[in-house]
Amino acid sequence: MTEAETTIVLLSLKVAFAAIVFALPLAFLVAWVLARRDFAGKTVLQAIVMLPLVVPPVVTGYALLVWFGSQGWAGRLAADLLGISFAFRWTGAALAAGVMAFPLLVRPIRLSLEAIDTGLLEAAETLGAGRMLRFATITLPLALPGVLAGAVLGFAKALGEFGATITFVSNIPGETQTLSLAVYSLLQSPGGEAGALRLIVFSIAVALGAVVMSEWLQRRLSRRNGK
Repeated sequence: MTEAETTIVLLSLKVAFAAIVFALPLAFLVAWVLARRDFAGKTVLQAIVMLPLVVPPVVTGYALLVWFGSQGWAGRLAADLLGISFAFRWTGAALAAGVMAFPLLVRPIRLSLEAIDTGLLEAAETLGAGRMLRFATITLPLALPGVLAGAVLGFAKALGEFGATITFVSNIPGETQTLSLAVYSLLQSPGGEAGALRLIVFSIAVALGAVVMSEWLQRRLSRRNGK
């Protein structure tokens, strides 16, 4: 790989890693609510979680631009309170990637939480274990395969995100130009096919590895629960 291609790969890894790190806690919370609680509007929440997978990515990107751009209410709030700017920054690329990967995080975590025998939690509560202790010693360890499977699959999705990213933060080399955007640019440039092919091979290898690892973790979860 050339130096420019290495920069693209490292930026893509940084964006994908940041996306998963910040999306995972919220994904776990949403998955827990969907798995453990019955309430009015649960179906609506499920639909909202799945929206990034079913609407065109440019729609998601435009919504992010309206809300988290420099003139959006969420963008101004983040800038004022946290000093974080999303517009045309790698942080915006991470936000777009995290939103697009979010459904892939929630689903396996929810399935792993639903597979936990609630009798174990009830027994622990009877023995005097508090809520946090039950979570740390029972819920989290038993849900871990689903958490890891979702994180791996979500990371691969974040690494390959295109539509929402280019709509929200454009295609700026060294700042927001991730793997998929770089491949697109190279294919539009004369003589860029060789570089695009190298990046494509890397992307396929990472995606294939992520899917294989996710499936392996899901099989471990199934065997643990005797299914």
